Amino acid sequence: MIQYSIGQVVFSKCGHDRGKAYIIISLSDDYLYLCDGDVRPFDKAKKKKIKHVQITDYVLQDLKSKIESGAIMDTDLIKELKPYKNKFLSGSRHLVNAVVKEV
Repeated sequence: MIQYSIGQVVFSKCGHDRGKAYIIISLSDDYLYLCDGDVRPFDKAKKKKIKHVQITDYVLQDLKSKIESGAIMDTDLIKELKPYKNKFLSGSRHLVNAVVKEV
């Protein structure tokens, strides 16, 4: 089974936001709560089904500790997601692993 974690980078596979990078801020049974700091600030997280996101291996540990402590700002999310922008192929539902590099 795939493991999701707070602070993990994921990409939307479906919807009007397809290909957009998000950070997981909360988990529930079938849903993830996602933020990007810009369109989706921390206090207005996007609720998205697990099957509608592409998981990555990247968990941003500094951001994870800030989220868990509640000391997170939207500018932190924007700064940490910058290297992951436009890394999802629009014609494909799979993340290009060769393009995304660990920060």
